[in-house]
Amino acid sequence: MKTALTVAGSDPTGGAGLQADLKVFRAFGIHGLSVVSAITAQNSKGVASVLPVDRDFIGIQLDTLLSDIKPNAVKLGMLYKTSTVEIVAEAFRKYSLGNLVIDPVIVSSSGMVLAEKGELDALRDTLFPLSRIITPNMHEASVLSGTRIENLEDMKNAVKELKKMGPEAVLITGGHLDEEALDLYYDGEMHVLKGSKMDGEYHGTGCVFSSVITALLALDSGLPDAVRRAKEFVRNAMEKACYPGKGMGFLHI
Repeated sequence: MKTALTVAGSDPTGGAGLQADLKVFRAFGIHGLSVVSAITAQNSKGVASVLPVDRDFIGIQLDTLLSDIKPNAVKLGMLYKTSTVEIVAEAFRKYSLGNLVIDPVIVSSSGMVLAEKGELDALRDTLFPLSRIITPNMHEASVLSGTRIENLEDMKNAVKELKKMGPEAVLITGGHLDEEALDLYYDGEMHVLKGSKMDGEYHGTGCVFSSVITALLALDSGLPDAVRRAKEFVRNAMEKACYPGKGMGFLHI
């Protein structure tokens, strides 16, 4: 059985974070591995608090796991601290890992900041050049690229700037322009992925999107096919969403 590793925050709702990643991996027949970067207190209405895991203990988690099992693909979600980015980059090089997918989490849907000052610079400098693909949403792409995004042309400018930072490909997700849901994939060529908007708010869409790509890379899929299938998976999961709480819907995985 193929394996995939997620390094991400714990989400007690199971709608996002490493819990959602592990559910996605299982849905694709992948054995999921996980390293916890942070513990969160949250519910369907938002994130109340974040407790980062100590740098040294993240290193212990990584070394203990990777000295025994080498994953076929790796996803990075919320890392939160600059020191976490650094220790993950060290482990990635030490264990010669591949198929890295980065979902650069900056802020929660409820507005909670999920990246300390300096973490994004470290992410760009140390991990983007090692990645197969990065999957920022429009807000994250704007912050990372320094490009204001208001239309599709802005998205195209931003994706080019992000590609210069070293990833093999860039996917900007969640664009809501001209009454359509747009994702923009760039690997040297532009591919606009269109879909119709869906009413309501959903928890963990970006997280699930990137973890599907990770699972498919572990199964030796090519990037364009993995991105296309991930968009279809997320759309279907949104259509079957459940509402166990008083806030956002949770994707059916």
